[in-house]
Amino acid sequence: MRITNILALIGARNKEFYRDRGTLMWNLAFPLLLILGFAFAFGYGGQAMFKVGYIAPDTSNKQAIQPLLDTKYIDFVEYSVDQKASALKKLQHHKMDMLIQSNSQQTQPLQYWVNTSSPKGYTLENIVKGTLAKPAEKQTVEGNEIRYVDWVLPGVLGMNMMFSCLFGVGYSLVRYRKNGVLKRLQATPVRPLEFILAQVVSRMLLVVSVSSVLFIGTWQLLGLTMLGNWLLLFTVLITGAFCLISLALAICARLSSEELAGGLLNLFSWPMMFLSELWFSLEGASPILQQIAQALPLTHIVSSARAIMTEGADLASVAPSLITLIIMTMIFLLIAATSFRWSEQG
Repeated sequence: MRITNILALIGARNKEFYRDRGTLMWNLAFPLLLILGFAFAFGYGGQAMFKVGYIAPDTSNKQAIQPLLDTKYIDFVEYSVDQKASALKKLQHHKMDMLIQSNSQQTQPLQYWVNTSSPKGYTLENIVKGTLAKPAEKQTVEGNEIRYVDWVLPGVLGMNMMFSCLFGVGYSLVRYRKNGVLKRLQATPVRPLEFILAQVVSRMLLVVSVSSVLFIGTWQLLGLTMLGNWLLLFTVLITGAFCLISLALAICARLSSEELAGGLLNLFSWPMMFLSELWFSLEGASPILQQIAQALPLTHIVSSARAIMTEGADLASVAPSLITLIIMTMIFLLIAATSFRWSEQG
């Protein structure tokens, strides 16, 4: 493997991209306008709906709060005892308005947590007092509200990165093969591995640069929340981009039809659009749907970035997602390397 060959291919691919001014401006302008639109629409308030979490160790405990669960216009989400810390963190960030726990011993009072700075929590506290026959013991937490624009930013950047990686790499590879560019490269000392690595590095440089500019720009412009480590967020960005580029290479390693490539790329991208929590949370959705979402690379990218930004997550917290992305990348690269062909005939 020759480094000079890889560098030459990287330079050629980068020049091809930045000379296409329309594509370059679209990659920068579209996500920026989308984020600004969300900031204008949702920056100063969320949806007018109460969300209450409850912890009931068994059926008898759940019956104690059943009158409250029957209340209309309140979205109830059940948590296990082990998920209590996670639920309290959501309450701190105003992602939930109240948390109620029914104790295992019937003689003990119910406990409920409200955020002292949440107007909805205050309203729900009065609803709880008027609904439950059994007295409840009040607990409080404190925390700053995470606006919808803070929450949705990782999703918008993840969506832009996904389309840039999948369609930018996939279509280019198919076009090269269809136009005979790869066939001409086959007559040079360039090896398939060198070509694949050049495509990966070139697109990664582009995606990381564009995403960094967009994030820093919106962070300064809108005063977005960033509680975690910048280096860790950058690591998630690079790992995620590497995984998505590898997926594009695996899909289009043998294709020579742009129509077929477009269909397959859409087949992989649209499930990630709806199931990777780009625009809305899957909390409370079907467990099967949540398991399917965990098999999508964009889910791990967005959830890790969101945890770092809004919750201050450390390396140990996002390590499972990073490991999953690395394993997926290795599988995709193996598929791409073994099925790659230079021309339409083989």
